[in-house]
Amino acid sequence: MLTIFGSPSRSSHSGYCDGISRRGFLKIGALGFAGLGINQADLLRADAANGQNTNHKSVINIFLGGGPPHQDMWEIKTEAPKGIRGPFQPIATNVPGIQIGECFPKIAQVMDKSVVMRAVVGCEGRHNSFQCMTGFRHAELRSMGGHPALGSVLHKLYGSVDKSVPPYIGMKTAGVWRDPGTPGFLGRTYSPFIPDGAGLANMKLNGVTTDRLDDRKLLLKSIDRLRRDVDASGQLDAIDTYEQQALDVLTSSKLVHALDLSNEDPEIRARYGTGKPYEYQYDGAATNNELILIARRLVEVGARCVTLTYGRWDSHGNNEGLVRHHGVRLDQAVAALVTDLDERGMLDDVTVLVWGEFGRTPRINKTAGRDHWPQVSCAYMAGGGIRGGQAIGSTNRLGERAQTRPVHVQEIFATLYKNLGIDVSTATIMDPSGRPQYLSTMDPIRELG
Repeated sequence: MLTIFGSPSRSSHSGYCDGISRRGFLKIGALGFAGLGINQADLLRADAANGQNTNHKSVINIFLGGGPPHQDMWEIKTEAPKGIRGPFQPIATNVPGIQIGECFPKIAQVMDKSVVMRAVVGCEGRHNSFQCMTGFRHAELRSMGGHPALGSVLHKLYGSVDKSVPPYIGMKTAGVWRDPGTPGFLGRTYSPFIPDGAGLANMKLNGVTTDRLDDRKLLLKSIDRLRRDVDASGQLDAIDTYEQQALDVLTSSKLVHALDLSNEDPEIRARYGTGKPYEYQYDGAATNNELILIARRLVEVGARCVTLTYGRWDSHGNNEGLVRHHGVRLDQAVAALVTDLDERGMLDDVTVLVWGEFGRTPRINKTAGRDHWPQVSCAYMAGGGIRGGQAIGSTNRLGERAQTRPVHVQEIFATLYKNLGIDVSTATIMDPSGRPQYLSTMDPIRELG
């Protein structure tokens, strides 16, 4: 918890003469990253070690936790027999010849800027976000921590765009299947920053305005006095230039401003909607459309990767009700995001990816639901300079398997890296054993340009 006091307590003798208490300073820089004890200064050290890069391409990775039904979203199986074909109808899009599910009329109107992949393969079948954040299976390199998430790789290779904005931000939500990504073998320094709850509170200065902190010399003198006082007891490590930079982050308004939707144009907020009422949530994430708007605001101020979990798509029962509820809300938010990025001139620099960990069974079960089906899945992508207006691949008549142009999970990640300016045929990161590890085992999706 960050607390910087602007005036000494009248009833306490623990404050310094400049009005900043020892207790308050002990909390400076203790921003929690993924609950792993990393602080902002650790991130700044990593940035200094890797150098700064002003390249600012970004990814917004929207994870549909639980596994969305591929045959009820982007490829309606109109010719499948009863018991397999769902109740949904296909609708036309603004690209002649491409139809998608009826729950996505707003996305249909931005189809020229979008790509749907109807036959995604290579899904592991695990009920978590790991593969959708890394591109790799959970067990690979597990002895050394596993593969790092894309956001962690970007932090390692590129560092921060702006010192006051973490390069990798995970919008953590309540429930299971909402892991915003892990740093894997890169270590906790490259964990996502989670600005929710206590993390958000830790970015606010309590009891003092930034104007009261303009005199940095006075502040640093207080730190020096504090260091002499507490170092002997081992309560505080030596404060160096990175802690001073961490204070710059804490006193910057950029990140806090981006997270505060009261600063947003009301018309833009209305375009995204709220996603309420939240239904079919159970132990998963809410259909919180405002998180998608916040993601746009975060990449706008310098985040390289923002991840979030949207909804709870594990539709073992009442698949129709869940898809109708989740689908129209996702449709509103994603179409608003694509339009918003385009209007701001950001769409070519920001890749939007929407997908889940696997698909759903072709046959509807006895409780009107669909069960797990890792044999094939689906994905939506927009932005990042890709060639929009495409529906890539198809499944067979029953939606059981890829029939034409299967797209592998590894191809999707290779495409993300390409959009970010990284050549996966040459780029590597070093694992703890000193071996270089490639970022993807496949080439980018050729149809996307």
